[in-house]
Amino acid sequence: MNIDREDINRALETLKSGGLILYPTDTIWGIGCDATNEAAVEKIFVLKGRDKSKSMIVLLHNDNQLMSYANDIPEVAYELIEYTENPLTIVYSNAKNLAKNILAEDGSIGIRIVKHPFCEQLLQRFRKPIVSTSANISGQSSPKGFADIDDSIKETVDYVVSYGQELKGNGKSSTVLRLDPSGKIEFLRK
Repeated sequence: MNIDREDINRALETLKSGGLILYPTDTIWGIGCDATNEAAVEKIFVLKGRDKSKSMIVLLHNDNQLMSYANDIPEVAYELIEYTENPLTIVYSNAKNLAKNILAEDGSIGIRIVKHPFCEQLLQRFRKPIVSTSANISGQSSPKGFADIDDSIKETVDYVVSYGQELKGNGKSSTVLRLDPSGKIEFLRK
C-alpha cells in the first residue's frame, strides 16, 4: 500500500500547528498530537472526555530517541524492543522533554517504538514524539478499524489521515509493561 506524500504533509502540518490528527498505528486507530505541546495534549483530554489523571502514551520511530524522553532506561529495554514480535509499550520512570499534562502522576511515561509504515514516516519527518490514544470517547470500546470510529471524533480532529482507512484492524491494543530503573518488569496489560 502506497503512502501519499500529501497525506503525510498534511498530518505533519497539523501536528506542527498544535492540531489533532486521527491516524492508523501499529495497533488501533489513534488520536494524536505533538507530545511536547501542552495545549495540544489538553485538546485530546477534552475531545475524549478523559480523566486528566490518566496518562497517555507516545510513539517514537527509533529506540535511539528514548534517552531524549526518559532519564532511566535499563539495558533490557533495548532487548525487549528488538525481540518483541507484537506492539509493546514500555512505561519508563522519570520522563523528560514532554508536555507535563501527558505524564502520569509519578512522572512516568509509556513509550512505544512503532512499526507501521505511515507512523514511521510521519515520526521521522516530525522529529518529535506523537501522542497515541485510542480513537474513542473515554469509557467506550476501542474501534477495530476506521469505520468503527465515532463520527464526533472524525469531525472534531483537525486532520483525518487517508492511509489505511479501508483496512480492517484487529482492535488489539499493545502489551504494556512497566520497567523500573533496575530492570524489574511488571506487566500492566497483556
